Parts: sequence; C-alpha cells; structure tokens
Amino acid sequence: MSDITDAATGPVFERDGARATIRLNRPRHLNRLQAEDLGELVRLFDLVEVDPEIRVLVLTGTGRAFSAGYDLNSVAERAVSADAQPSAGSAFEVVVNRLEDLGVPTICRLNGGVYGGSTDLALACDFRIGIDTAEMFMPAARLGLHYYRSGIKRYVTRLGVDNAKKLFLTAQKISAPEMLRIGYLTSMVPEEALDEEVDKLATVLAGNAPQAMRGMKRAINEFARGELDEAAADQRHRDSMRGDEIKEGIKAFAEKRAPRF
Repeated sequence: MSDITDAATGPVFERDGARATIRLNRPRHLNRLQAEDLGELVRLFDLVEVDPEIRVLVLTGTGRAFSAGYDLNSVAERAVSADAQPSAGSAFEVVVNRLEDLGVPTICRLNGGVYGGSTDLALACDFRIGIDTAEMFMPAARLGLHYYRSGIKRYVTRLGVDNAKKLFLTAQKISAPEMLRIGYLTSMVPEEALDEEVDKLATVLAGNAPQAMRGMKRAINEFARGELDEAAADQRHRDSMRGDEIKEGIKAFAEKRAPRF
C-alpha cells in the first residue's frame, strides 16, 4: 500500500488485475469519513459491481488506522438540526449495507485500529484480516447514540448476542486477540505479514467461480438476516447445474488443473 500522503483526500480506487482496492485516505485524521466520502464510496462500490473483470474487493486504510469512523461533528449537527428527519442519519447506513450486498467477495485489510461506524463498515466485508496490534471501539453508548438497526443486526448475526451486548453496552476497547476470539477478525497476523495474508486470500477468491460465489454469498447473507428468498436460491442452484462454470470446473478437475472461469 502507498505511504501517507500530505494531502487528505477521499477514498482512493486502485486496480490490479482481478483485484480492486478501495483505500480510505485521510491518515492525519485516522481516515475519518466525511459526509462527502459516503456518496463516493457508493459510486466506487457500484463501479466494482458492474465490472465483470473484478473478482475481489479489498477495503483498507492509509497510515496507522483503518478508520476512526464517521465524523462526529456531522452527527452532532444532524442531532441539533431543526430540519432533521428520522432518515437523516441513513446515509452512512446505506453505504455499509451496499458494501455487504456487493456480489463480489470482499476483504477488509485492517491495517490498524477500527472505531465507531467503521467497525460496522469492516463487519460488512466477508473477511477481515487484521494486524496483531489492532483494536476496536464502538462508543455509541458513551455518546448517547442508539445505533441504526441494520448495524445492530449485523453485530448480532455475525458476532452473537453476548458479544454484541459487550461491545455496544460497555463501549470498551478490545484488542486484536479478543477481536479474533469473538470472530470479528477472520485472521490476525503481524504487521509485516499483512499484505501476504491478504494477497493469499484474494488470490483464492479471484480464482473461484464468480457466479457461484455471488449466489452463495447472497444466500448466506439472507440466511443470516432471516430473510432468505428460497425460490431464488433454488433457481440459482438449478441454473448452476446447467451453467458454463460447472462445466469448466468439472473439466478442470478431471484434467487436474486450475479452472479458468
């Protein structure tokens, strides 16, 4: 990844073959997300979604933290605004939900600490690989904020009720080993091994059948939310049995070679 730049900017998009990377790039402010970053993130997610050559997305940050979350000043302004509507805080939620629903598999490269709303942004990725000095902190209870519904649901379905309560209600920091223990981290590595571990997983994901993965990811997410579209999942299964991917997969297996999807 690139070194810290002098100028703070919005998210940076990078492409390397079948792998796309989105890098949060406000290192002097621990990659805190501003209101103008939210629309740009959605735009980049949409760009990834429509490009058939992109098989995996990596989300990471510049510098010593992944992200300090959403700008608290913007939250405070909405809280005191006479024009605030019940949906006024939904822009960040839309971004996180869009990330979770991406068809391509996603990896969060946790290059450092993850705080506030960015803990949910990382949790929306399919995999989280973090360095062993990382930490996480969900301060909603300390700020007097009732977190948005889909974020709480994601915590509960992915981490379990007890861990969700501990993180939300105590508002205490936890370390990387604890993040690994509760399942927040998929794997934990020393900082010098982070890129190698991310590259290894990205290569595996980029080499698998994209349509099969897209459909199974959708079904897994729907199962977790308790809203599985059974008919659609069954149809995707039937279609896969007649599709080009399974033909190539079986042929490659018989020929003892890697499949070319």
